[in-house]
Amino acid sequence: MHFPALFVSHGSPMIALEPGATGAFLCRLGQTLDRDWGRPRAILAISAHTTARTPVLLGGARHEAIYDFGGFPQPLYELRYDAPGAPELAATVAQQLQAPVLDRGGLDHGIWTALRYLYPDADVPVLPLALTPMATPAELFQLGDRLQALSQDGVLVLATGSITHNLRLLMAQRPWGGTPSEDDPEMPESGAFRSWFADRSGDRDWEALMDYRVQAPNAVMMHPTDEHLLPWFVAAGAGGRDVAPRRIFEAVTFGCLGMDAYAFGPQAAALADAVK
Repeated sequence: MHFPALFVSHGSPMIALEPGATGAFLCRLGQTLDRDWGRPRAILAISAHTTARTPVLLGGARHEAIYDFGGFPQPLYELRYDAPGAPELAATVAQQLQAPVLDRGGLDHGIWTALRYLYPDADVPVLPLALTPMATPAELFQLGDRLQALSQDGVLVLATGSITHNLRLLMAQRPWGGTPSEDDPEMPESGAFRSWFADRSGDRDWEALMDYRVQAPNAVMMHPTDEHLLPWFVAAGAGGRDVAPRRIFEAVTFGCLGMDAYAFGPQAAALADAVK
């Protein structure tokens, strides 16, 4: 089965307790994939929160949720997501990427908060691939390109981050007074960035997308550091240059935290239609 590659925005870890519109979408997305594509034989997951200087695979036989955050309500730390690992797939991907495999497990919150809605039974093997945050978008696209064969062989390539991510903006007092609320209206700067990214994606303007920090409006404001957007380029590479990325969900929380999701590759349009 040929799966579309995916990028989903995970936002705050609190999405695991307060799913909102994004959690509902992720549930619908998982159900749509099961219905129309079948269950993947494994998930290759790349997140903003598992990083290394070079690509590294976590090839442990079992994974548990990692609580890589602090200051949240106690019930969040009591949630579990115990999933099987994919050691055999790790060996195959290691050869494709010339990357080492660590015999260890663990799913950072960018991965498990998304997977608990996509595959709540935690019955799909997961292979985390560490993000190299010092790599350029073009280099990460090339990395993703080397994963295309996986998507064509029943593996779901899942990248997670946030389409916009500036925690200082999220925590700042609003001009109209009061503290941030999940239902705050979107900042114009956030809307301009998200629209630019969707438009350039629809045009397959890879040159502009890879140069987004220079060309996109408010890029540095929306991504003071870009590790939460970089997984997008890995998934895009796994989808290939020839097919336009499709934004399959859009939403904003706290006025500036974009929750958009994208699909890539030959199956992207079909998924966009099916998940509406």
